[in-house]
Amino acid sequence: MLTVWWVWVVAGFALGVLEVLAPGYIFLGFAIGALIVGAGLGFGLLGGSISILLLVFALASLAAWLALRHTMGVREGQVKRWDRDIND
Repeated sequence: MLTVWWVWVVAGFALGVLEVLAPGYIFLGFAIGALIVGAGLGFGLLGGSISILLLVFALASLAAWLALRHTMGVREGQVKRWDRDIND
């Protein structure tokens, strides 16, 4: 069942919906990884065993998460630190 392309695409969309319900860019990396594997299976670029598909999924999810973290993550100076009280 994991070697069917539409299963990966549906899982990617389901993880995308889960990301909307629980924001934080956690599930979005997994959703992008699942969509990449689904597209690879659909276009015939990937095939073979489930372990290869899971490895591609893990690497694509990690790369997507790192890219999202770099582009939308915590930026320097984003958190305001107060060094004195406003009433002083």
